[in-house]
Amino acid sequence: MTPFRSFSKSSSFTTMRMVMNSHKNGTTTPLFKRFHTTSSSSKQSTTLFTTAALTLTATTTAAALYILPENENDNTYSFLPSNSKTLCELKKRKSSDVLMLSPTKEPATGKLFPQLCNGMTFVGCGVRVKYAFVKVYAVGTYVDPITMSVLKKSSPTEIQKALCDPMYPRTIRIVMNRGLSIEKFTAAIIETLEPRMKGVDLDKLEEFKKLNPPIDLIQGAEIEMTIRGDTMLYKNCVGGVGAIHSKAFCEALCDTYYGADDPVSPGHLKDVIAGIQKLK
Repeated sequence: MTPFRSFSKSSSFTTMRMVMNSHKNGTTTPLFKRFHTTSSSSKQSTTLFTTAALTLTATTTAAALYILPENENDNTYSFLPSNSKTLCELKKRKSSDVLMLSPTKEPATGKLFPQLCNGMTFVGCGVRVKYAFVKVYAVGTYVDPITMSVLKKSSPTEIQKALCDPMYPRTIRIVMNRGLSIEKFTAAIIETLEPRMKGVDLDKLEEFKKLNPPIDLIQGAEIEMTIRGDTMLYKNCVGGVGAIHSKAFCEALCDTYYGADDPVSPGHLKDVIAGIQKLK
């Protein structure tokens, strides 16, 4: 089996693409598409790339890695750079070692929420109920685990107050449980936002309307609202994206879903607080 090497340099990192001959028919099979490693004169042990099937760890001091099959029978390979100061091992995982991130099912609607969304971690979900029995949509929250981990030992009241602060990044993901006209959906959101905005930046409500195409929502349609400070990034039901820049708008949106008084889904808020307390 022939070793392969392909890499390109920049001032801050080295990008390496590594491939290896397959055991069958002499075809070339990619082990992974690409990864980055920071060039450094000092040794640093780092997990460079992990997939469901493969894990690569290395002590990195060089810019180039050679792929040298060590033993075809035990599926273990050694990786050496041109200066021979880096040693890596790649071992094929057994099927029993593969870790899967299963989605969470919202109990009342059965809608699924993946563990990751927009680079953030799922912490809880709930259902929006109208007229005491109509389950309109499932709603879930994703947070930055590093930012929120400082709150995991806090009381539920302290966490709830932090959730009302848009400076804590989060994504609100909505999955429709029934069909609904886009006019009714946007009207309901605006109805909850307007009194919370207290007369500030009310023109942003019209901007919000325009972010939604004139297409009725169907069951299973998804909407994402990512809040970062005074910016709300919006992904509508057909995948179109836009943004609203307003501190008043973002604060009102946070209060709508996480406020102590009449949140959109009390069960969602309770589940999110419990999820933040469980962050690792």
